[in-house]
Amino acid sequence: MIAVSKTYPVSDIREVYNAGIRDFGENRVQELLDKKDRLPADIRWHLIGHLQTNKVKFIVPFIHLIHSVDSERLVLEINRQAEKCGKIVDVLLQVYIAEEETKFGFSPEELVAFLDSAQRTKLANIRIRGLMGMASFTDNMDQVRKEFCMLKALYDRVSGEYFEGRADFNILSMGMSGDYEIALEEGSNMIRVGSLIFGKRAIL
Repeated sequence: MIAVSKTYPVSDIREVYNAGIRDFGENRVQELLDKKDRLPADIRWHLIGHLQTNKVKFIVPFIHLIHSVDSERLVLEINRQAEKCGKIVDVLLQVYIAEEETKFGFSPEELVAFLDSAQRTKLANIRIRGLMGMASFTDNMDQVRKEFCMLKALYDRVSGEYFEGRADFNILSMGMSGDYEIALEEGSNMIRVGSLIFGKRAIL
């Protein structure tokens, strides 16, 4: 479980940290950087929001996992910056599964095309750990379930065809405060929970 701490103050994060949580997710690079230096060093920081290529260099030195890798261009930039730091950065490839235009991600077809490309084999400083997806923002839970089911099927296909059951390709990140139960039922093994942990956000 990733505690989504975006918009919450450091004092709230410290309280959750003291309760035993070590994995925290932020949407914005600047907010993450501001909080990181004021909180314990053993926190595992996750970047879960849309990441611009010009911000990659700021988080590569310390980030635990980048969830929102949504284009080949971003993959290449993360690999380039990680090479500069002498690091291997763990990432999830974000897949567009929602029936909304506001979400980011590879389409299933784009994902397969990227994995088929020779370019993928040259990524020495990036480790693809799995897939991430965000369902439509809707009260129709049947729609949400269908989208999660689609992502799980794609994850299983990709795992077998491109990663050959590799032990470190093992993360399917889907599900948030409003739909995590359905996500778990459909095969998620990493959920991103904010308001159920911290309370209602004052800032959206």
